[in-house]
Amino acid sequence: MIQATQMKRGMCIKHENDLYRVISTQHITPGNWRGIVQAKIRNLRSGSIVEHRFRSEDRVERAILDESPMQFLYRDGDMFYFMNNETYEQLGLSDEVLGDAVPYLIPDIVIKVEMYEGCLVGIELPQAIDMKVVETEPAIKGASVSNVGKPAKMETGLIVNVPPFISEGDRIRVDTSSGAYVERAK
Repeated sequence: MIQATQMKRGMCIKHENDLYRVISTQHITPGNWRGIVQAKIRNLRSGSIVEHRFRSEDRVERAILDESPMQFLYRDGDMFYFMNNETYEQLGLSDEVLGDAVPYLIPDIVIKVEMYEGCLVGIELPQAIDMKVVETEPAIKGASVSNVGKPAKMETGLIVNVPPFISEGDRIRVDTSSGAYVERAK
């Protein structure tokens, strides 16, 4: 059990006999009242997002998740399929459960899959992913690094603002937490 003030983004908690992932938290101390924690949480079974106010002295049960590396195989409609490389077991997750991770899933990427009591509940993306640029304006000859950027479409459909010297076919590293260009990949 942890205090509500210790909840962090991405953490899994048990609340009202269900499993939730913390999307965001805000600590509010209104005048001479007691502090509260305004939390936006996503139900991992239904995918619905709820806002809940916890008193700062409330205790929340942190869910302990099992993590195992799995390889992303393919997408079929709104389902995404992953394979355990040791047992060759395949499991599927819906795009509602994956949420913001969907644009970063490229085939054959190995990621950590989170399980709770044998059920697949989510994934943990690496800090950055190398992706291929499939569509962008032509590179400007002699362009160097500057603040001016241009939109580029990645192989998954994700749009990233890139420097002017990036052209179609280049591989770039994208930060998965912000969706921002990091550097050219090798």
